Amino acid sequence: MERRDFIKHAGIAGILAAGVAPAAHAQGATIRWRLASSFPKALDTIFGAADVFAKKVSEMSGGKFTISVHAGGEIMPPFGVVDGVQQGTVECAHTAPYYFFGKDETFAMDCAIPFGLNSRQMTAWMYEGNGLKLFREFYAKYNIVNFPMGNTGAQMGGWYRKELKSLADIKGLKMRIGGFGGKVLERIGGVPQNIPGGEIYQALEKGTIDATEWVGPYDDQKLGFNKVAKHYYYPAWWEGGPQLTLYVNTKAYESLSPEYKAMLECAAAVGHTDMQAKYDARNPKALKELVAAGTQLHRLPKDIMDAAFKAAMELYGELNAKNAGWKKIYDDYSAFRRDQNLWFRFAEAGFDDFMQAQKL
Repeated sequence: MERRDFIKHAGIAGILAAGVAPAAHAQGATIRWRLASSFPKALDTIFGAADVFAKKVSEMSGGKFTISVHAGGEIMPPFGVVDGVQQGTVECAHTAPYYFFGKDETFAMDCAIPFGLNSRQMTAWMYEGNGLKLFREFYAKYNIVNFPMGNTGAQMGGWYRKELKSLADIKGLKMRIGGFGGKVLERIGGVPQNIPGGEIYQALEKGTIDATEWVGPYDDQKLGFNKVAKHYYYPAWWEGGPQLTLYVNTKAYESLSPEYKAMLECAAAVGHTDMQAKYDARNPKALKELVAAGTQLHRLPKDIMDAAFKAAMELYGELNAKNAGWKKIYDDYSAFRRDQNLWFRFAEAGFDDFMQAQKL
């Protein structure tokens, strides 16, 4: 898609606030929206992107366009935000789209699918490939205009009460795992559990689950998972570069002036960059502290990775055959992934391999 086209049509729509006319807002009018997050306030990285976004909108509009940010559960359940935006309960929401794969598996590709794109590749697909265009078409039936707004980078493979020595240890394992990864985990013997971030610790502490994943060291340390599970694995084959998304109601977006639409676009881009920067800056220190406190780091056994990869490819083949909407986007996504990995294996991987072997 042409960059001028993207700028012309991009934007964040929200549910039309009471009393807001459907025509474009006059620049002198005051607009107040609400944003429902799927995340708890304690996670200043993943929740914080919405705060950064709202602050930028207010700054750019001189305080005439304000967006209040509400943590998961304040206005609606963390997993209720798609319905909330679609139906008009709130103007906009910030979430991980793969939470909603139960509505349509295609949602997951707007966030992360097992063995998918890494963070930089996902951003490239969305902004310079066909990702944003394809998902604008997909979300239209949900009355949503979408914007990329954050990425965690490649995530850790989770916390386990017991050590994983081989694929056999996955059988019967009850694991909290977000989004589409659970479908693949189930195929290799695990029992996936979909639990909001704010409820994971209690489930792990009580033994309701045997393992959990969230994001990475900075968030995981805040959530205290190391206190109830000591084995910490990497990498998360299901989340190589999970993207967070801003959902806005189409009618509310269309009621905005071109200037306010541009503000939303720019503010979302700032939130997108800010989240990734925070995770990259804060994870190293947190990881060192976790290890110093007794956390045991392990790389996931190769037979688990191989089995998960095979199961994921089989799943995608099945979805291609039964879900035309999935296939339309996955065909483009997978072609982009192939070329990206061809490129990344040279300069990027070569430089990283050398630098990570040095004594710095």
